[in-house]
Amino acid sequence: MKVIVHDNGDALGASAARQGAAAIAEALEQGGKATIIVATGASQFAMLERLVSYDLDWAQVSVFHLDEYVGLQSSHPASFRRYLRERFVDRLPPLAEFVAVNGDSPDLEAELARLNARLGAQTVHVCFAGIGENCHLAFNDPPADFHTKSPYIVVDLDLACRQQQLGEGWFENLDAVPTRAISMSVHQIMKAQKIVLSVPDRRKARAVRQAVQEAVSPIYPASILQRHPDATLHLDRASSSLLA
Repeated sequence: MKVIVHDNGDALGASAARQGAAAIAEALEQGGKATIIVATGASQFAMLERLVSYDLDWAQVSVFHLDEYVGLQSSHPASFRRYLRERFVDRLPPLAEFVAVNGDSPDLEAELARLNARLGAQTVHVCFAGIGENCHLAFNDPPADFHTKSPYIVVDLDLACRQQQLGEGWFENLDAVPTRAISMSVHQIMKAQKIVLSVPDRRKARAVRQAVQEAVSPIYPASILQRHPDATLHLDRASSSLLA
């Protein structure tokens, strides 16, 4: 895993977007289409703001997202479907497709089957992601499942993860934060040809140190990225402050 430290969050976002846009352009040039995974959360604000400015053939780009809360309607301010439509999808020309994770589906097993059938056969050219305060990758909280090969799974959210969502202002109180989510599996994330991670802020410093310097372990889910052949971790001075 390559680590790049930037002076601030804006520089981090610009660099991560530039790297991801270049990979999308390369996929389009080589194969005429691209499949990408896009993350959500406060850590992605600066990156997405820059990414939507790139003049790419977005009509040939298929977009999946990493996760969504179980039971949350797309109209909820914390919905990741809503987040991506407002901050990404609706700011671009029409995409080839945006495959939404419908966490409020009345039949979660059927929704998982639909998502897994759509993504399972795809080559993912770029996965944009972050790292949680508890070192989670997508919503794979510790101890994460490194072995399940299904592209999407239902996971339980631990207290630290739910407190992060509350702290970022997505929910009014802890009881309002869902306890389960549909998440892309660790195995599926690791299948992406390139992973571009945007991780700003001092509150992520401990998780960054764990991901970069601890031994690979399900206790530190993002540490698995050490084994990826083309993963880049974009940090700012604050999030990198605990690295030796």
